[in-house]
Amino acid sequence: MVIAAALAGAALLSLAVGARDVPFGTVLHALVNPDPNSTLDLIVTESRVPRTIVGLLAGAAFGLAGAVIQGVTRNPLADPGILGVNAGAGLFIVIAISFFGITSLTGYVWFGFLGAAITSVLVYTIGSIGRGGATPVKLALAGAAVTAALISFTTAVLITDVDAYDQFRFWQVGSLAGRGTDVAVQSIPFLILGAALALYSARALNALALGDDVATSFGQNVIVARLVAAGAVVLLCGTATSMAGPLVFIGLVIPHIARAITGPDHRWLLPYSMLLAPLLLLIADVIGRVVARPGEVQVGIVTAIIGAPIFVAMARREKLAEL
Repeated sequence: MVIAAALAGAALLSLAVGARDVPFGTVLHALVNPDPNSTLDLIVTESRVPRTIVGLLAGAAFGLAGAVIQGVTRNPLADPGILGVNAGAGLFIVIAISFFGITSLTGYVWFGFLGAAITSVLVYTIGSIGRGGATPVKLALAGAAVTAALISFTTAVLITDVDAYDQFRFWQVGSLAGRGTDVAVQSIPFLILGAALALYSARALNALALGDDVATSFGQNVIVARLVAAGAVVLLCGTATSMAGPLVFIGLVIPHIARAITGPDHRWLLPYSMLLAPLLLLIADVIGRVVARPGEVQVGIVTAIIGAPIFVAMARREKLAEL
């Protein structure tokens, strides 16, 4: 209840705070009975409501995907990028901009999702080759190799197309600004399906955390469990990345915060991650609007500033634990 109340408060701040602050009373009036002749009402309904909705959806997706990928790889320092989601989405968005002339979010969101899906399937296929199938280490290595190759292809296209680079760099930094409700509406079916698969895989992730042999002895089909979890990550992170850009550290940091509250049980860890991530994302977005008025700092930069020290601390703790 406390986290839900904090999330509601963050959403209200997201609607009220910006280059021009809007009183909370005016925000509530704009939501219930908007006045088309009021500038403040239009700011709320036309700009900040879509931005807040995208923040809620993308944040929940990144947090849930991060918890799932850490569970399926048994790697506490993993994030959704380990499956090449960001790199795949980025390459296909560059292709959409450079070769098809698509510049609108509603146009290239589909390319981003397709690129994330294809790349994740490719990584899983490569990681499944050889003895033992798709082990966590092999998935991580396959993801790193494929990501490096895709980034090279992306860079090759960008250095030959200045217009594509100008369009791509605004998506790459990660932002909630300029996103319309149409982007959110198109993304909702994929996010619902991804969330359903993720929550369904909670028991399987608990079993996988004990090792493949133990999971098999509990009656889990390890291959199917990993495929379901990977499918959830593709749907959630691929769609969220297409919506808001490759926001870093959300999927890495949030599961650790949720785990400190709930413990390792994924039946609780996944829902808490889904609530905490949009809370962090909306707060970061509000901070970005306040620190550089009348301009703003993109939310992807703010999350990187917040997440980088936490990541270093976690990596240090993991290293010390191995000694």
